[in-house]
Amino acid sequence: MDRKFFNLGLTLVIVFLFFLLVVWIGGNVLGIERLQTGERPVLRFVFVAVGIVLALAVYWFTKENKAWEVGTREVVYMAIGAALYAVFSYLFNGTVFVVPSVSQVALRPAICIPMFFGYAFGPVVGFFTGAVGNMVGDALTGFGVYPQWSVGNGLIGLIAGMAMLFPDKKKSLNTVLIIGAVLTAIATLFYFLFRNTPNTLFFDVANNIFGDQPISVLAGLSIVVGFILVVIVRFAFGANIDVAAAVTWGMLGNLIGLGFAAISDIWINGYPPAVAIVGEFLPSAGPNLIFAAILVPILVVAYAALQRQTGR
Repeated sequence: MDRKFFNLGLTLVIVFLFFLLVVWIGGNVLGIERLQTGERPVLRFVFVAVGIVLALAVYWFTKENKAWEVGTREVVYMAIGAALYAVFSYLFNGTVFVVPSVSQVALRPAICIPMFFGYAFGPVVGFFTGAVGNMVGDALTGFGVYPQWSVGNGLIGLIAGMAMLFPDKKKSLNTVLIIGAVLTAIATLFYFLFRNTPNTLFFDVANNIFGDQPISVLAGLSIVVGFILVVIVRFAFGANIDVAAAVTWGMLGNLIGLGFAAISDIWINGYPPAVAIVGEFLPSAGPNLIFAAILVPILVVAYAALQRQTGR
């Protein structure tokens, strides 16, 4: 058996079993409320399996690439990345200390972690960092765990790591930007057509309820703002291909990963497509793009400086 396939398959199985144990043993057997998922848990895990199959499909078509190799080094980075993402997701979720947000736009700076770990250490590390880190972060938060959203976060890291699949990273960036522009345009069109859709991710602290207000203009257009910032970074850092590629591929991972999670709720929660896109996808993906453009370059530059100092 191909060693790369075995290691990837083992990683994905570990992620799936970890999700299953958290929900089944923690949520059902032990009855821990913060580890319980919503209705239709079986369907949620069906979409977890779909996300894993998508990851395997990407591997199958690019299996000769060394980016899929998993050794001791990658396992260490998986653990570090997942731990960092879990902790910072917990800290910035508004229950530990509040990060100011404007007009229903939730700020999630921790999203830069799976993007960076995927880009710097490969798609397998990125997937594990995003999936496991998000699951643990949700468990710590106490609002419940949603495995299909965690696997969506895993796809963010995996797609960010796909930059490694291209020998010439620069040639891939324009195609990635075009795909991102199309996805951004479709989501924005949904916003203008369904502006009165409630923002299902908006938490009303005073009344302790979610999703009681129509999505705001800033939340609806945050994805456009984020995409413009990504384009600016792409060309402003044209001489630094690592910064440009990390931000650009992180953008695509964010759009596809969170799009996968939001669209899954059409079946899981019975949402109309407008609610899934406008009420869930836009207020989550838009702010993430803004942080991708701001924080990912900082991490890439800092990591490059560390490599120079250590001679690696």
